[in-house]
Amino acid sequence: MTTTPPTMPGAVRPDTAASRGRRHAATPTSALRDGATPGAAEGGRSAPDRRGELASFLRSRRGRITPHDVGMPPGPRRRTPGLRREEVAQLAGVGVTWYTWLEQGRPINVSGQVLGAVARTLRLDAAERAHLFRLADVPPPASTGDESAEMPSDVLEILAALDPLPAAVTNARSDLLCWNDAYAALLPMIVALPPERRNSIWFAFTTPTCCNPLRNLEEQAAEQVAVLRYRYSQHLGEPGWHAFVRRLSEVSDLFARLWATQNVSPPRPCAKLYHYPAVGDLDMRITHLDLTGHHGIRLSVNTPADEVTRTRLAWLRAHPEAASFDHVH
Repeated sequence: MTTTPPTMPGAVRPDTAASRGRRHAATPTSALRDGATPGAAEGGRSAPDRRGELASFLRSRRGRITPHDVGMPPGPRRRTPGLRREEVAQLAGVGVTWYTWLEQGRPINVSGQVLGAVARTLRLDAAERAHLFRLADVPPPASTGDESAEMPSDVLEILAALDPLPAAVTNARSDLLCWNDAYAALLPMIVALPPERRNSIWFAFTTPTCCNPLRNLEEQAAEQVAVLRYRYSQHLGEPGWHAFVRRLSEVSDLFARLWATQNVSPPRPCAKLYHYPAVGDLDMRITHLDLTGHHGIRLSVNTPADEVTRTRLAWLRAHPEAASFDHVH
């Protein structure tokens, strides 16, 4: 594989072509679970406290949205500066009784689809939306936007400044969001993939051994899968995560076997050994840094483990065509 040399040292490469999911119109759900008891489905003793926080949060967000903000006439005898409950229900496309019970903190059925409609009606930002879903004890929907487009400029500047260390920003599922030129020189095959396949775990487990630059996958595979399951538990119910694990299990026997072990492990620094025929071994240490304010997003930095690797990495940066193999599939 031949890679065009970078034109601007330290440039940041964002993934700006991430696909956007289709929004579905919200539909009402049944108001009350048959035979439900307070706290039965929401986690025992913490459920009443959570429902109380949910009620207070919804009232406060409703109170800051005026009829003028949503194009509705103020109407006579309005005693509240914000929207009425029935107005929120109308705008969200849900039943008035259902929304009233939700705001009162009653133990009712809540779907992610309908909760998303309420969040849009109340004009919640990303942090408020995540808070709402946590209080309602509902798994958040899969991200449908281009996460790299939401990266603050200071993160992108840090990413570029780390050059000549290969560095990239990824989400919890290890989807590659943006990277610097040093990373593109080290792993050009990953950055050249279409956005839906630009994932380091997918690449590691699906690339044939003969042209996979990661040479210590066997010793790293179990931990990689255990860390993925650790993160997966924080995204239960999200279609994107379920589909990713299902597809990868179908195409990789090794991944399927390790996933079935149910092993979990928190993220920690790891060692990766890369190899290209024209370069030799590249012994790297990977450090992950979580980005405050961006849940699940992390900065991963590759640091040479020795001077030999540091010298070879610099040579590879000057000869990007060397990051290839003598055949293609």
